[in-house]
Amino acid sequence: VNKGEVHAIMGPNGSGKSTLATTLLGAPEYEVTSGRIFYKGEDISLWPTEVRAKAGIFLAFQYPQEIAGVSVIQFLRQALSARKGIDLSVLELRLSIIDWMKRLGMDSSFVDRYLNEGFSGGEKKRNEIMQMAILEPELAILDETDSGLDIDALRIVAQGIREVRQDRPEIGIVLITHYQRLLDEVKPDFVHILIDGRIVKSGSIELAAELEKNGYDAYRTGA
Repeated sequence: VNKGEVHAIMGPNGSGKSTLATTLLGAPEYEVTSGRIFYKGEDISLWPTEVRAKAGIFLAFQYPQEIAGVSVIQFLRQALSARKGIDLSVLELRLSIIDWMKRLGMDSSFVDRYLNEGFSGGEKKRNEIMQMAILEPELAILDETDSGLDIDALRIVAQGIREVRQDRPEIGIVLITHYQRLLDEVKPDFVHILIDGRIVKSGSIELAAELEKNGYDAYRTGA
């Protein structure tokens, strides 16, 4: 994934999409038994999660976790300090968060709420995009950001992704999804089909339309 590129990874349930996403970030419950992970020319296969995050890799989770006792602004202030080694003033960070919350159709009072606690599914997903905007990663992996969203919420989230790209055109993005509907809103440069842990076909946006027409079974024999 080069700077500024958007890659979509599509696959059925159980194909390994979320496993790939969490492995790229170095989740300790997964072990790389073959192959290596390269980031900006360096082998990061053995790097711990926090080092990868500090280096600029961001993962928006399919199921964002609630963290009681830690507010959104506290979480992001600590994350920014770890990511960039800077301590923004609370006021400066608050204004930046509120600006992005408005862009994403979120209530600005969420800035002081505990992270994801009591958030709806759509609010959690929008909060993940807001975090991506604030933390300014170099590579963002969005794990099924469209799952559980109605069409209006999907469009808001997609608009947020587009605005992040407009602000930072050099960001690389990996979109993991089941469906073409997200790709109608955020146009990928490349589409990859993942079946049983392997990429069986890669192509342009036309591949997503082909997949929508033929279904995943058409690619299983090639796996």
